[in-house]
Amino acid sequence: MDRDPEVENGLPEQQRRNVAHNGLRLVLASTLQSSGDQTVKASTVLPWLFHAIGVPAALTGLLVPIRESGSMLPQAFLTPLILKYRRRKWVFVIGALIQAFSAAVMAATAVWGSGLAAGIIILAALTVFSLGRSLGSITSKDIQGRTIPKGERGQINGLSTTASGLVVITLGLAIRYFGGDDLSGGQIAWLLAGGALMWVAVAVVYAGIREPIEDETSAPARGENWFAAMIRLLREDRPFRKFVFARSLLLVSALSPPFIVTMAAQSGTDTLAGLGGYIIASGVAALIGGRIFGKWADKSSKGLMTIGSAAASITIIVLVAIVALPGFTGEASWQPLVFVLAYFILTLIHTGVRVARKTYVVDMAEGDMRTTYVAVSNSAMGLILLIVGALSSALAALGITWALLFLAAMGLLGSLTSARLPGVSRG
Repeated sequence: MDRDPEVENGLPEQQRRNVAHNGLRLVLASTLQSSGDQTVKASTVLPWLFHAIGVPAALTGLLVPIRESGSMLPQAFLTPLILKYRRRKWVFVIGALIQAFSAAVMAATAVWGSGLAAGIIILAALTVFSLGRSLGSITSKDIQGRTIPKGERGQINGLSTTASGLVVITLGLAIRYFGGDDLSGGQIAWLLAGGALMWVAVAVVYAGIREPIEDETSAPARGENWFAAMIRLLREDRPFRKFVFARSLLLVSALSPPFIVTMAAQSGTDTLAGLGGYIIASGVAALIGGRIFGKWADKSSKGLMTIGSAAASITIIVLVAIVALPGFTGEASWQPLVFVLAYFILTLIHTGVRVARKTYVVDMAEGDMRTTYVAVSNSAMGLILLIVGALSSALAALGITWALLFLAAMGLLGSLTSARLPGVSRG
């Protein structure tokens, strides 16, 4: 960590004394959580599980929308309840334990369940899992803002991302070694059980954070429902509205990797086949990007969002152009590497964009307003994700290339929008 004595000396005595203690626990908890996320990943692990235990393919399409939107949409509704609690870390701990319980239910279903019934149980458990994640998402950035000074928050996010990358690479290699490309439901159950244990560990680590108590807590005016409060904030707070709009256009790096895999499969390549391969790619991207992007985000989080979004769009355009070449069939020895490289680059860029937007929203507000910003932006993103996901899926029915070009166009617009955001970083 590159610490900033000038900023730390301006903190209250209690907060300054506990910066190192809390920073270590935040890194460890986030590392365990990010690693656990890989064991219940809706775009890789759970589709493999569905295939292994004979769940109808129609249910597979519900996994990502439930996982992503389910954790975002409830946040504006939950925020008024959470703001009543002065110690927010206990809300996070409850969310972690909910995720641990949900992963354990999925593991049990993987062992003893099969077919349609098993699929429904796993989707229900994933819904509960997303609710637990929603509690953690609302409170984690608020707690980081209370315990870590501006100028060090991006490094905390980056260090945890790097550390989780090491864990994820080890996990991916183990899966490749012990399970190969064809994992059974019982083998995946061990993976899910490991994830459940990771979230129990997250709860234990987070409980030890020394959280300073704010002088006041606040909530939306009585009589104003959560949806009206969300709309009012987006309408009246221009800088925040611009951030939400820019963030919605940054979905290019989040939504394009699955289409890259589909394009690779349609081209006759299988280099990316295998659950372990996907996990390893994600881990390497996190390992490389975490440290670099963490420091970058502390200097200019909006600059990282701007460059990351443009780089993702350019990567997609270059890939589409190469695949469109007359001699590209996907069968030559070098051609599968094109998909591998594009998938890795987009995953790496997404690592940077995530670190940047997390750092930006923490730096742009103070106190309970930070909690409100996080919740409202995530709830709005839950709706936007459903809309953009539906549009890209509809275009994919016409051809994967159209879906990718649509996302690339969004990314270029997102880059321009991010560049016009107000600067909030210390650097």
